[in-house]
Amino acid sequence: MAASYKKLFKLLIDRDMKKKELAEKAGISIATITKMGKDGAVVSSDVLVKICSALDCTVNEIMEIVPEQK
Repeated sequence: MAASYKKLFKLLIDRDMKKKELAEKAGISIATITKMGKDGAVVSSDVLVKICSALDCTVNEIMEIVPEQK
C-alpha cells in the first residue's frame, strides 16, 4: 500500500492556492510538498497535521491509501 496526495493537489486547485502559499501557511518546506507529488511519497504525520491545520480539513481530504503498482 502507498499514499497518494492527489486529493491535496486537487484541493489546492479548488481553493486557488499555490504550493508556495501552502508551505508558508503550514510552516513546511516547498521541497516537502514537491516530494508529495511523487507516487508513494512518505511524509510524517506531523507534516499531514500541519497541512490539515493550514487548510482546515481532515487527512481523508488530502490523501488516500492506494495499492502499490507492480
